[in-house]
Amino acid sequence: MPKKKRFNLDLLNDFWSIAKVYWFSEQKWRARGLLLLVIVLLGTFTVFNLLLTNQRAEFISALSAQDSDRFWQSILQFFGTVVIAVPFVSSYSFIRQKLSIFWRRWMTDSFMKSYLGDRSFYKISYNQEIDNPDQRIAQDIKSFTDQSLSFLVIILNAIFQLFGFSALLWSISKPLVFFVVAYAIAGTVITTGVFGKVLIGINFEQLKREANFRFGLIRIRENAESIAFYGGEKQELQQANNLFTDVFDNFNRLIQWQLYLDIFRNSYEFITFALPSIIIGRRVLSGELEIGVITQAGTAFIIILSSLTLIVSQLDRLTEFAAGINRLSTFSAIIESSPEVPEGESTIDTFAIESSLEVPEGKSTIDTVAKSRLTLEHLTLKTPNYKRTLVRDISVEIPSGNGLLIMGASGSGKSSILRAIAGLWNSGTGAIYRPKLNEILFLPQKPYMVLGSLRQQLLYPQTNLDISDVEIQQVLEKVNLPELAERFGGLDAVENWSQVLSVGEQQRVAFARLFLTKPNYVILDEATSALDVPSEEILYQELQETSTTFISVGHRPTLKNYHQQLLEITADESWQLQSITT
Repeated sequence: MPKKKRFNLDLLNDFWSIAKVYWFSEQKWRARGLLLLVIVLLGTFTVFNLLLTNQRAEFISALSAQDSDRFWQSILQFFGTVVIAVPFVSSYSFIRQKLSIFWRRWMTDSFMKSYLGDRSFYKISYNQEIDNPDQRIAQDIKSFTDQSLSFLVIILNAIFQLFGFSALLWSISKPLVFFVVAYAIAGTVITTGVFGKVLIGINFEQLKREANFRFGLIRIRENAESIAFYGGEKQELQQANNLFTDVFDNFNRLIQWQLYLDIFRNSYEFITFALPSIIIGRRVLSGELEIGVITQAGTAFIIILSSLTLIVSQLDRLTEFAAGINRLSTFSAIIESSPEVPEGESTIDTFAIESSLEVPEGKSTIDTVAKSRLTLEHLTLKTPNYKRTLVRDISVEIPSGNGLLIMGASGSGKSSILRAIAGLWNSGTGAIYRPKLNEILFLPQKPYMVLGSLRQQLLYPQTNLDISDVEIQQVLEKVNLPELAERFGGLDAVENWSQVLSVGEQQRVAFARLFLTKPNYVILDEATSALDVPSEEILYQELQETSTTFISVGHRPTLKNYHQQLLEITADESWQLQSITT
């Protein structure tokens, strides 16, 4: 858990580092204009509040004096002010919400670009400090923008009302002004000193545990079939119950501390109902002041006190807000820590050179160099934590248009070599010479099925290819899926493809992507494991007829029929390269 748990300069700096970007962005003038309008409307609301308070005192005094004309005149003035005030108050709320959603849209777009750019999402998956990035983007950003504007409005409103009603109260009773200031300071010190530090920590932990529980339920939904096949319902139920128990226990602690806070806060606030009357009551009883002044003074006293005791009244919200700032700050720091991209280079290639994962101090890394060929040169590959060497001193070059097959025992490092080529791992020594990543297509054992239409599925990750329906259908026939489009109502049909297609069909779809996008290089990690040998033969024969250079990882001996070189990896970190003759 992060160390910051108090209201201090670090927390304010974290807040400003997140907030300032929007207010100095390309949308700054609209944002500042809306904020200025909110402030103007808020000031107008304070003026109306003062007028209404004075008019209430006026008609109460008129009732006390039994002055009918004065009473009805003050009532008419009161309702006239209300009619004028209502549109201003309503507009203020509308404008504030518009500003909040504009800010949220901009922040969400900014975080998503950083999260999905430079493979930050992959790096975060190895970072134990960052849990549930989905919640931080979907929920924490919303809370941040809503609560930032809410607290800004509360603070500005408190300042406006403090000045306006202090002048009013000063004209009634100077001692009452000094008393309310002293009372507010005492309440604030007690609240922050006793409750603040504890509640920030508990709220931070609650956000984390709620997110973990939600993630556990999502995981059950996404792996429903596997759980059903294993009959793992009892274990999953136990795991879900354990996660919810964490939520339950922490929430019990949270509401217990909120109870202590409410006892203090309610006692503190209820006393204020009588204090103005106690302090100036003698002057009213002596006839020095009219009875309406009691209402006037009481209203002014409560408004000034609430303005001076924002931390007392808003502590529970402030602690939630502080926890949200902490989560967004750490998230932002991680996704913004990727290296800057030199001008003229693609983001993804620069990132691949630097790697997704943090490199421990003093450890060597693999050099990744952009070249038109694919070569491993004296490559020694280690696990990301540098605790284990997978393979040592590999040197191999894949001629253009040829195929390299990598085989070996499970855990020997076959797939890890592919990760190193992709730039996902860089722990080790040696060099990898390879083309830019946008020239390489990766086909994993479990293909990734995107959300979208069948057409988008087949062209992924390219979105701007102009390929006719006829050509797409021809490729579907090549991969033995001739009726796929017809089965779902056409290429523009949208389905949950990972559920409606078998793993074998998904692997065929992945090969269709290969034949449609026509990359210069393709890397296949057991990409035909769910297919029978005849189906595998059809796909690899089609691949051999292209000019694509390919690397395959697999176990089946039949794969040797489609490659020119074989790289065998052993469990003792050694390797052997040999030519394949067919």
